[in-house]
Amino acid sequence: MRRAHRHQSGISLMGLLFWAVILSFTGLVAARTIPTVMEFYTIQHAVDKIARGNPATVPVARAEFERVKQVEYSITSIGAEDLVITKEDDRVRISFAYDKQVELFGPVSLLIKYEGRSH
Repeated sequence: MRRAHRHQSGISLMGLLFWAVILSFTGLVAARTIPTVMEFYTIQHAVDKIARGNPATVPVARAEFERVKQVEYSITSIGAEDLVITKEDDRVRISFAYDKQVELFGPVSLLIKYEGRSH
């Protein structure tokens, strides 16, 4: 009896190289951008906490942010002077915006524009 010839399936060497390059690039971008995203959420959390405290004056709000910044060493992209502090309906609103340039490799970099506001 003759056996039926089975068709083998799998990934070729070129397919393996292609996926290795794609996964490596994705991993590189993730490894370089995740710390900046975490910094953004730390800033957002600090701004929300300060706004909930409803500081009496702008200098008090800025001083509180500087205190938080001394504890949270991950905040390096923004300072208290970069905060825009306003009062709306007897509540303090704090907003901020900054750009973060992430070096990937050689002359290639990624520019991320972060913007946030207290809730």
